[in-house]
Amino acid sequence: MPPVLWLPGGQMQNIDGIRGLKDLFVSAVNGGTTAVEEIHAAIARRPFEALELDPVTRVPAATVRMLHDGIAGGVYWGLRSLMELAGVAADWALTPLEQTQPAEEEPLPAALDLAISALNGFMGDRLERNRNGLRTRMEFRHKGRTVALDAATLRRTYPGAGGKLAVFVHGLSCNEQMWRFYSEEQYGDRETTYGSLLEQDLGYTPLYLRYNSGLHVSENGALLAAKMEELVNAWPVAVEEIVLVGHSMGGLVARSACHQGKQRRNGWVGSVRHIFCLGTPHLGAPLEKLGNVMGWALNVSDLTRPIANIVNGRSEGIKDLRFGYLVEEDWRGRDADALLEDNRHAIPFLDSAAHYFVAATVTQSPGDPLGFILGDMLVRFPSALGRGVQPTRRVSFRAANKSHLGMTTHLRLLNHHAVYDQIRFWLEPAAAALTPLGEAE
Repeated sequence: MPPVLWLPGGQMQNIDGIRGLKDLFVSAVNGGTTAVEEIHAAIARRPFEALELDPVTRVPAATVRMLHDGIAGGVYWGLRSLMELAGVAADWALTPLEQTQPAEEEPLPAALDLAISALNGFMGDRLERNRNGLRTRMEFRHKGRTVALDAATLRRTYPGAGGKLAVFVHGLSCNEQMWRFYSEEQYGDRETTYGSLLEQDLGYTPLYLRYNSGLHVSENGALLAAKMEELVNAWPVAVEEIVLVGHSMGGLVARSACHQGKQRRNGWVGSVRHIFCLGTPHLGAPLEKLGNVMGWALNVSDLTRPIANIVNGRSEGIKDLRFGYLVEEDWRGRDADALLEDNRHAIPFLDSAAHYFVAATVTQSPGDPLGFILGDMLVRFPSALGRGVQPTRRVSFRAANKSHLGMTTHLRLLNHHAVYDQIRFWLEPAAAALTPLGEAE
């Protein structure tokens, strides 16, 4: 574990995290300074170029321009240098505070933990490339702590471990805490989740994944495939059945993991029997498409290009949501900021597992114009069901394995009694008392 800093009151802060925050601040200030410099240069360039066209003003204009560019460049360089110097000074000040003895991991405050996860969603790819201390590592979590994937730890952490596992994969800018959202409203208990209910009702052991959602979906898929192999090999009892439950991007990560795990002939893949996709953008998300159009339009002019660089700086994970990319071939060697360029490959569903799709709309009926346009506010109804307009973009599954929840938004799919009833209905078809959310369309 990284060295730690003890602050007044006994609160423990990770030194890597503090350094990461410092690096992030220096990078943000320097990036902002560069953007202002580029806009300044683009604005100043126009009058100088106009004056240099006239023979009378050409020489004076060129002289003034050289002086202006030199002074302005020196000022911006000085600002960036000062920030770099401040960063070095901060590193120097933190060094004596490092402890050489590892300390027991303590959960961060929930709000701070979620804020770091949100940050990783927006720029986690850069945090990972820079080895920033705020980057999220893929890991299984239990009660706010990392679960080491060895037999002794797993036996101690899950004393009632059985052969049926339910693995929950969160969405963009989230972490495993999100599965508890709305639980008190839905069940009158803050700790009730789909996982705890499946454990209580059907004997599944719930496991909650945390990952850096700013990385490519295919990268997280590869990491999850490796983690699942490690988990199953170390699990205290023989694994008979695996259920994967993915919300939003999590559904894509689960699908990618299954595909890559099968290609690698991982043993865990053969135990996957059910895959649930809750509000997953199989065919893309409209907000990311809008972001792509905005970035492309702003990049046309040198006046707005610095703003385009900021817009296009959103993470690779977010850009994968434009068309629901699952594998490396979708993005490798491609311009991620090309205008609505769809390079998605047709990736089949895991043939040994049943797939289920829950889609929500803000209207009662998905056929209502507003519901058709807005979907659940983040993912449209056809995308959540993999129903593309073009036949080549459709994905095939049993009609009975899809369900619609009206008057509901994207995040509420994380914890809703009707969604749980549907999940249980699919896992236990003989439960006659349960009723599906709706008929297949």
